[in-house]
Amino acid sequence: MTRYIIRRIIQAIPLLLVISLTVFVLMNLIPGGPLAAYENNPDITPEDLARLKRELGLDAPIHVRYWTWLTSVLRGDWGISEVTRRPALVEIAEKLPNTLYLSIVAFVFSLLISIPIGILSAIRQYSLLDHVATTIAFIGQSMPVFWFGLVLIIIFNVTLKNPVTGGPLLPGGGMFTIGAPFSIEDRIRHLILPATVLTFFNLGHHIRYMRAGMLDVLHQDYIRTAHAKGLTERAVILKHAFKNSILPLVTIIGLEIPGLFTGALITETIFSWPGMGRLFFNSIERGDYAVMMGILMMSSTLIVLFGLITDIVYAFLDPRIRFD
Repeated sequence: MTRYIIRRIIQAIPLLLVISLTVFVLMNLIPGGPLAAYENNPDITPEDLARLKRELGLDAPIHVRYWTWLTSVLRGDWGISEVTRRPALVEIAEKLPNTLYLSIVAFVFSLLISIPIGILSAIRQYSLLDHVATTIAFIGQSMPVFWFGLVLIIIFNVTLKNPVTGGPLLPGGGMFTIGAPFSIEDRIRHLILPATVLTFFNLGHHIRYMRAGMLDVLHQDYIRTAHAKGLTERAVILKHAFKNSILPLVTIIGLEIPGLFTGALITETIFSWPGMGRLFFNSIERGDYAVMMGILMMSSTLIVLFGLITDIVYAFLDPRIRFD
């Protein structure tokens, strides 16, 4: 296992270099850029644009700019935001806790709900519970996130009113009430709607993969042997079937965890949540290359890292899997 982990880490280095080069080149081929806002300004002369390009290093060949960016990142310098003129690393570090706060809450609730439902749905295949769970899963996977978010805002922020204050029942955006003192209740009220959207979106595929994995395991010979030995249904499910049935869900979780750090772009934008998703959306609109590269490379690194962690978890859950 140790040799396998070391080999995967060594393989990840050229992979991340290729990803960074590809993203950097594609980003610099996009029309516009950091100076797009100045190009149509009549008060900005061509000499001013040339001076700005020289100061920002945008007049250098693309391979020189990439090498400068790469060596700076390896030293811990992620560049300067062209919009705020602050370090890109600072911009990302400020938004990351907000995204983790929202994403982890939604992710944990989704797992707490979907795993029991998926198991019961498989055990009671074709029952009313199974049909309801399957319907919820299909709705969660097919319903557009932006539409569901807007529906919740219309219902709980516009239509329904708080019987005590007369204001909206739930906030429709933001992370807290601006100007109000810190309050846990206020933070929770702002969290409910965006967390509900993300939880319901994750429920769909979590339930389906948990159900499919459990159905596959329940028909294995060792499960029939466990029943023949006189073990209770609960013992068979929890001690023998669960570890192997969760493998497909582990794959999905391994792919989703990097998204906990990079944010839910649509949900954060709809609910004006000050997180990584909204930061990335704003950086695209403004052509803020330093922030975009920082977020994309962080996401790529996390995907590679958690791909390795997922393989290790496979070997722990299923002794038949070996990486020799």
